[in-house]
Amino acid sequence: MTEEEGFDRRIETFRAELVAYCYRMLGSAHDAEDLVQDTFLRAWRAREQYDDTRSSLRTWLYRIATNTCLTALEVRGRRPLPSGLVAASDPLGPLVQGEHAAWLQPLPDSSLAVGDSAGTVIDRSSLRLAFAAALQHLSARQRGALVLRDVLSFSAAETAEILGTTVVSVNSSLQRARARMKEAEVRQEGVSEPSEAEQRAWVERYMKAFELADVEALKRLLTDDVIMEMPPMLNWFAGRGNYGLFMNWVFEVAGKDWLLREVVANGGQPGFAAYQRVGDGYQLHTLQIFTVTAEGISRNSVFQDSEVFAVFGLAARLDSQGLTIGG
Repeated sequence: MTEEEGFDRRIETFRAELVAYCYRMLGSAHDAEDLVQDTFLRAWRAREQYDDTRSSLRTWLYRIATNTCLTALEVRGRRPLPSGLVAASDPLGPLVQGEHAAWLQPLPDSSLAVGDSAGTVIDRSSLRLAFAAALQHLSARQRGALVLRDVLSFSAAETAEILGTTVVSVNSSLQRARARMKEAEVRQEGVSEPSEAEQRAWVERYMKAFELADVEALKRLLTDDVIMEMPPMLNWFAGRGNYGLFMNWVFEVAGKDWLLREVVANGGQPGFAAYQRVGDGYQLHTLQIFTVTAEGISRNSVFQDSEVFAVFGLAARLDSQGLTIGG
């Protein structure tokens, strides 16, 4: 093995955790993949400058990734979800598209499947959509300080090195970030959420009810304060009753013949791709990601975005047997 091949292999072990980090910083699965590629290219070009007596390879890579993310964030705004941007909507009102908004995207778990021989365990709870959405309310450097210190457990000194600042500045940014996250009432969902198997069971029951277009059965699986949001639409709804009214409208307009395909996103959140009957086949309609509590489904984040569909590798059309058309 050449020295160059050895370097490639060493940095590749950090790919999954760097994708997770860039996703937390940018809120975009597509951007995260691109920025990690950019990070590796920059690391390759600067490989002869790396000094293992000054920092670990992991810290060095995080500094490159952070600089890449901060540069990207200078020209890209925050990526909220509708529930963090506008007031709740009338479930029977017209759908309004947020034409100029860049929305938070879900992250497919397949992006985290790369093995990590460095032994770093990715904190899956910090990838949940609710946490990723709350991070969007922080400044870029506050995001960096919070994720590096509280999620990735870098020391204050290491974080200062990665961010290219001082320990005093890191501690100040971290204090502000923690206060802002508290204001956003971010729950540590990993403490109270059901096991992944239990969450999957809730969503499987939801899928069966969806395929039957049984709105009352859907409602029985929801918490009282459930939220549905569906970027790129600004509309979002709160409460079981409003959710049911909207789903009645969906089945009236889009029909009751659907094919569903399971997905997993954001460190274990269950969901599915919904294919609507169109002609002699099924056309991709939405990607739906669920937040599940012990009391039921508390949030359904519904995405209708070609970039999100592509990141999840979803076929555009299926035939009547559920096989991909044209691929």
